[in-house]
This record gives sequence, structure tokens and C-alpha cells, in this order.
Amino acid sequence: MATSIQHPASVSSPRPQADRAADKPAPAREPLWREVLGECLRSLRRERGEKLSETAARAGVSPQYLSEMERGVKEPSSEMIAAVAGALEVTLVDLTLAVADRVRSAQAVEVRTAQVSAVRSGQVRAAQLRAAQLRAAQLRAVRAAKAGARYNAVCSAAYALAA
Repeated sequence: MATSIQHPASVSSPRPQADRAADKPAPAREPLWREVLGECLRSLRRERGEKLSETAARAGVSPQYLSEMERGVKEPSSEMIAAVAGALEVTLVDLTLAVADRVRSAQAVEVRTAQVSAVRSGQVRAAQLRAAQLRAAQLRAVRAAKAGARYNAVCSAAYALAA
């Protein structure tokens, strides 16, 4: 009686590590600076009720380039950002703060989503999470107070020089 021997190639083997990693959902991607900058520029332009070509003409850039900046396709130089900010009558500081606020809020949403998921899956108790959030809020308050003090000192010095 002939016995059938399986050839090693026909034996099923476990899936490679790379395939298993593909089953897991990819973590949310943090937005790029240029993408958030573009969103801010577009919202500022639209708030002013301007067409792309009008803002581009005042900034000294082509409408195509401004469109690419707004869509986050271009990595604009600081000179280009300053020109567009000037055309929109905002300072670089205000524009930078607006971009930073949007990035921070996007991160906060991502962190909150991860926290809720951890609590729901039982990995973390809600009380532990609240304590960690309180510590993080305290650290943010200290950092903000230090930054505010530095800002006030710079403004006071500038005011004294101007007087």
C-alpha cells in the first residue's frame, strides 16, 4: 500500500509576521505642518471673502502656487509664508499660533480617542485615566504660566525701548 507523503511546499505554514501586522489598524497619522498651514491660510482667505487669485496677486505668488500651499502639497519657504500672511493681513506669530493650535487640537482628539478605547477594552480604569489627565493638565498650566511670563517680559522690554 502506497502512502502519500506531503511535500514541504504543500504544508501550510503560519502567515509571515508582515501579514499579521497588516491586520492591525494603522494608528492615526499626525497632520503635517504644511497641511495644517494650508488649512489655516484657506480659512483666513475665505473669512475675508477673497478669491484665490486676489490673495495670490497681493502676495506676489501665482494662484497655482497658493492653491498648492492651501492644499498642503507645497512645503513653502518662510518668505512665501510671510508674503501670504501679509496679503491676508495677519502676522507670522498669529499664523504660527493658529497652526500650532490646530495641530494641538488634532493631537488632543487622537489622544482622547485612544483613552476611550483603552477604558472600553478594560486596559485602563477610568480613575487611573482621570489622575493622569489631571497631572498632564497641571504640567500644561505650569508651562503656560512660564511662557506667559516670558512673553510679558519681552513685551515690557520692547515697550520700555519704544518709550
